[in-house]
Amino acid sequence: MLRVCYDKNMKDKIYDAVIIGGGPCGASAAQALAKRGVSTLVLERCALPRYKSCSGMIIAKTAQLVERYFDVCIPDGVKCTPYDNWGMVFVTDDGKEYKFRQSGFNVWRSEFDNWLLSMAIESGAELKEGISVVDVKDNGEYVETVLDDKSTVRSRYVIDCEGAVGAIKRKLIGGNKDYIVTYQAFYEGNIKLDPHYFYAYLQPQLSQYDAWFNVKDGMLVLGVAVKDIDKIRQYNEAFLNYMYVNHDLKIKRKIKEEKWIMPHIAKGCPIDYGLGRILFAGEVAGFLNPMGEGISCGMESGYLAGEAVADNLDTCQDVLSAYRESCKDLHAYMQRQWHLTALMSSKFRHMIMQ
Repeated sequence: MLRVCYDKNMKDKIYDAVIIGGGPCGASAAQALAKRGVSTLVLERCALPRYKSCSGMIIAKTAQLVERYFDVCIPDGVKCTPYDNWGMVFVTDDGKEYKFRQSGFNVWRSEFDNWLLSMAIESGAELKEGISVVDVKDNGEYVETVLDDKSTVRSRYVIDCEGAVGAIKRKLIGGNKDYIVTYQAFYEGNIKLDPHYFYAYLQPQLSQYDAWFNVKDGMLVLGVAVKDIDKIRQYNEAFLNYMYVNHDLKIKRKIKEEKWIMPHIAKGCPIDYGLGRILFAGEVAGFLNPMGEGISCGMESGYLAGEAVADNLDTCQDVLSAYRESCKDLHAYMQRQWHLTALMSSKFRHMIMQ
């Protein structure tokens, strides 16, 4: 059960840290802070558990981060069938398959995210859900976080984990307006593919980014990602036809469909770490692995941001440099992942490391 903060005197309290966003990135930041005894408030705009459109593939690295940060294993209650994910299959421009086998899990993000955040709340973080942040102001002594109910929360630091939209970041320093739009639909049907793998199709005729297939609780999930939203239908039809011909796809009915966005990652994988007492983590900072795998880098960057704040509570001039330094390995890992993808598809050729 999540412990929600309804403190009427919250406006008179100065938290050590306020975290914007209660996803895996925000939950990991909250965990890093709360278990160190740092007073922490998480602000989540959605009522929990929130629904998140996502593949829900938990790679081995993510599972390891959960155990390292939260000292628990991912419970079966947040998983969907098939519980075990065995890895990814990439299909290159010319139709060649490359199978990367590693152990992982298949989850519903609503249950996984809610469970992860509950672990941070148990560690001592507070939560205020169903409320949006409309502005953040660093006055030099502390940060004022303005909410949509016109109340203000004061804190020594803010960690922005709000995801791809990045509304607060855009207000502060501008931001990436170059997004990838993703569309996926859930079907009842049959297909001749192994449901334990996540399949990513990189052929340019099937999408402007990638197309994918996976299975969740018996439902076939097929999706495409585009730069031009007006071409979703065109690419989706091309992808379905490809699956009919190559994998004997048979659809009985469409169950539901959904769209979401993710940032377009530029050459070199540039990262915005923040400014002053305000840190950016996860997708809003620019951390995103290929094929939209943002959970592991969101968790890791969020946790490292939390540690940087906890280590430098009284020396704010050192927080950003400490955070940036701690993310070097994560940033290098992300660059290597994009380099590997670029070797398999001309669409990502600009991401090849020199």
